[in-house]
Amino acid sequence: MIRVLLVDDQPLIRSGFRAFLDLEDDIEVVAEAANGQEGLELAAEHLPDIALIDIQMPVLDGIETTRRIAAAPALAGVHVVILTNYCLDEYFFDTLSACA
Repeated sequence: MIRVLLVDDQPLIRSGFRAFLDLEDDIEVVAEAANGQEGLELAAEHLPDIALIDIQMPVLDGIETTRRIAAAPALAGVHVVILTNYCLDEYFFDTLSACA
């Protein structure tokens, strides 16, 4: 079973991803967060296999959230996939440097 954490400030986006992922027998959405800080807390609590994280959010953006997940030894098993609809080179390189 692949355990997924959804982190996006838009409830409609989160519910859409949840609906899509819930169709798969081997994927379980374990938690949803509306910002990066909540995402960090839920990642530590649920230890998902994958965190789908929006790049732009209030409180803590996706890049900084990814950096903190990558830096936390307890979260070493969490793989981050960054979500964005912005096609900016800066975002691409920042996410790679943050270990997404």
